[in-house]
Amino acid sequence: MKADSKNVTRLLKTAKGQLEGILRMVEEDRYCIDISNQILAVQAILNKVNHEVLSEHVRHCVHDAAVSGNGEEKVEEVLNVLDKMIR
Repeated sequence: MKADSKNVTRLLKTAKGQLEGILRMVEEDRYCIDISNQILAVQAILNKVNHEVLSEHVRHCVHDAAVSGNGEEKVEEVLNVLDKMIR
């Protein structure tokens, strides 16, 4: 992985902590809107991590494959991920 692994790890650990907090909120029967807001916060972190990972993938893996003449497969991989993101 070419993305900044320290930053990705930090963000994923933050998301993990927030998910654990959401589980506690559900177990404690907390207010639905509060739970929903926390879910949105986790989704935002995961989107940020995914953006970083994909950006670095395009900058390095896709670029290198394109330079070597094998870029079509890597481009197709990225397009498949983007398709999943917009569904």
